Amino acid sequence: MQNTGKSPIQITFLGTGTSIGVPVIACNCPVCKSPDARDKRFRTSAIVRVDNQSIVIDCGPDFRFQMLKQNVEDIDAVIFTHEHRDHIAGLDDIRAFNYILNKNIPIYGSKNVMEAIQTEFPYIFSESRYFGAPQLTIHEITNTPFTIGETTIQPVQVMHNKLPVFGYRIGDLTYITDASLIPESEKPKITGSKVLVLNALRNSKHISHLSLGEALDLIEELKPERAYLTHISHFLGLHEEVEKKLRNLLHDNLIVDV
Repeated sequence: MQNTGKSPIQITFLGTGTSIGVPVIACNCPVCKSPDARDKRFRTSAIVRVDNQSIVIDCGPDFRFQMLKQNVEDIDAVIFTHEHRDHIAGLDDIRAFNYILNKNIPIYGSKNVMEAIQTEFPYIFSESRYFGAPQLTIHEITNTPFTIGETTIQPVQVMHNKLPVFGYRIGDLTYITDASLIPESEKPKITGSKVLVLNALRNSKHISHLSLGEALDLIEELKPERAYLTHISHFLGLHEEVEKKLRNLLHDNLIVDV
């Protein structure tokens, strides 16, 4: 897949942590008590800037803080990887953009995602819609390319244990989180990526996430120019120590040009 060719791609990592974030509530481990800002991880999310657009990938429960932290004043769309709450729970905070910018926000996701959003936020879809509810434009997607403005996006379907999840290829960037398996049939979509982002939950095997070893094996197989690791738990270890070995460990607020 070729780049859009009209502008460079930049990705800002709004959150690089797990579903419970880091530090973990009530945990006294060295990572959770670390004074290093790189060990403080919001729930996984990113914003991709391409073709003069700002496209958010997932808006979990930390979405409001992430937008304020990055001083984001406009977004053009939100695309969802899957329907788990750590990826959709911040959707209500979209309404701030509605108020300030006086526009609907397009959202993109699978049928499962849209059904979960309607269950979690029924007031958004009520016929007698609550006045303050988020104003959204719904786009249900499948495992085929779609466009946002001038940007073409290729879904990459991976498995999160038994749950199908979408990663996304945007030009030379491939972003995959919450994967435990990448089917062979989907790997050609990733081939040739300049930047590959993969989840790497912890050192030991996990039923629904790639371990560090599994992620590194995939990186070696897929051979992107650069690779970065996200969706990191406190079990992986202190950022400073892990980074000495890997040099591709993400942290919140890191900006990468593709």
